[in-house]
Amino acid sequence: MPEKNQTPAQEPAAESTPRRRQARGERRIAQLLEAAAAVFCSTGYTAASTNAIAREAGVSPGTLYQFFPNKEAIAIELGDRLMHEMRETYGEALAPVDAATPLAEAVGSAVDRFIAFNCRHPVFFALMHGPDIPGRIAEEHDALHATLLLRIETLLTSLLPGTPPADVARTAHVCLGVYKSGLELVLAHQGAEREAYVQELKNVLVRYLEPLAAARTA
Repeated sequence: MPEKNQTPAQEPAAESTPRRRQARGERRIAQLLEAAAAVFCSTGYTAASTNAIAREAGVSPGTLYQFFPNKEAIAIELGDRLMHEMRETYGEALAPVDAATPLAEAVGSAVDRFIAFNCRHPVFFALMHGPDIPGRIAEEHDALHATLLLRIETLLTSLLPGTPPADVARTAHVCLGVYKSGLELVLAHQGAEREAYVQELKNVLVRYLEPLAAARTA
């Protein structure tokens, strides 16, 4: 008479095989995306190649093609993951603040979170602000940019109570433009000099917003 428990005893090992394969695949994708980030930062998107990415990852081009059909697919996957993380970052950084929060504190906290993200992922700036990014990334970045502006407007509304919406929107555009210009300088430096540029960026934003805040509370 066959043992009833024999087949079920073998099932966990069989079921774990696809999970192990999936885990290996995720690790390989992460490895390839990390290599792509390094290549895109050093050469730019246009000059980058799948061969260079495979070489940076320490794998054969054939291994790369098992996961990505071309360079654009790699950039899109990398961009998607970075934009997801960026949305989480600005959700935390640009939440409304108490009206009693000092302006310099509110601005400094938001800038620090954004700078930390971009310093962790310099490829984000390289991909999103380059002249030759894939069309899908450009479209998603435009959507991200629009959402980011709305978040900045929400933060400014709490910092500048009573300001007309059109004025808040204009101020948000200026703040984002100043930040982007400052970010390029920040990423071009390291160590203490980078920190000095971060502080200069904060100073510019605070000094721009201070008269506006004073006018609303006068």
